[in-house]
Amino acid sequence: MNDTGGAPRLTDGVVLLRPWIPEDAPAVFAACQDPEIGRWTNVPQPYLREHAEGFIAHSIEAWRNGSAATFAITDAESGRILGSITREPMNGHIAEFGYWLAPDARGRGAATRALRLIADWTLAATDAIRLESYTDDGNDRSGAVLLRAGFEREGVRRAWDLDRAGNPIDSIFYVRLRA
Repeated sequence: MNDTGGAPRLTDGVVLLRPWIPEDAPAVFAACQDPEIGRWTNVPQPYLREHAEGFIAHSIEAWRNGSAATFAITDAESGRILGSITREPMNGHIAEFGYWLAPDARGRGAATRALRLIADWTLAATDAIRLESYTDDGNDRSGAVLLRAGFEREGVRRAWDLDRAGNPIDSIFYVRLRA
């Protein structure tokens, strides 16, 4: 059993968010072979088995030291890994989220459900006022997830990020505020 610093398990009956465990490395490795994950996230390319093991070790350590909250998104019934969702280290009153889904988990609402769960938990468990996430310009599927999860499109930040070649790319920001 891993010490995950009291990490919760969050579920809506369809998806279950739970801390990562070392045994999840093969599923992370397999999912991150997908070119779409590499296209829209900062996961290393090519993605090697040691990257998956390092990701999980980092996630476990983040729970231990309280710096971030990284969950495996799983099917609540079967336990199958669907993806990953993270609340990055809190920045004062701001909580930022990132996520990816395995190819066979897309199009069924898993990311939207996971984002709602982690956002609601963050509002209940922290003093966060502003919840935010951003997508690369053109990542319309991820933007749709954010909108369905109750975030609003805030605007475009020009040259906010860099692509893998170091070229500037625009990012679209989405926000959900504490009511």
